[in-house]
Amino acid sequence: MRNLIYAINLTADGCCQHDKVGGSEEMLDFYANFFDDIDLIVYGRITYELMIPYWPDVINDPASEKAEVDFAKAFCAIDKVVFSRTLDNVVENARIVRENLGDEIRKLKQQPGKNISVGGVDLPGQLIELDLIDEFYIVVHPFIVGEGRRLFDHSRLPERLSLKLVDTKTFNSGAVAFHYVKK
Repeated sequence: MRNLIYAINLTADGCCQHDKVGGSEEMLDFYANFFDDIDLIVYGRITYELMIPYWPDVINDPASEKAEVDFAKAFCAIDKVVFSRTLDNVVENARIVRENLGDEIRKLKQQPGKNISVGGVDLPGQLIELDLIDEFYIVVHPFIVGEGRRLFDHSRLPERLSLKLVDTKTFNSGAVAFHYVKK
């Protein structure tokens, strides 16, 4: 069975708002390598619209750094499923699913292939509530922003979800990636 892996960037005070977190060449390399074991990305509409068309445009932008282009190529090559009731269309290697989140994810996990990545905030919160996420990559960046959206602000999580730390990676920036699996 394929694993569903949640990956997210946070500030030290728990902000996960994309314009507050930032990134680096080292971080882009980390996520490009992360995609080596992924062949499907699952998003909700909001996160999908943040990622598309931004990353596809990076590939052809002469001002893009090598790490940005490498990440963009890895990202764009992966198939995507977007859960949305309002989105009208998606890029060619993506499809929209309008209902039955839990059933669809269970079906995807049973299909042959590599692991599945999920990003964003609302959709992963729902998937945690449904006990469908198997692994977590939580990258904590070394700064405090004091405002912005916090992880799981509006989720109804189980009382306690126990995780086992299986790996860490410290970046030159001081960010730390924590890799957890569900116990």
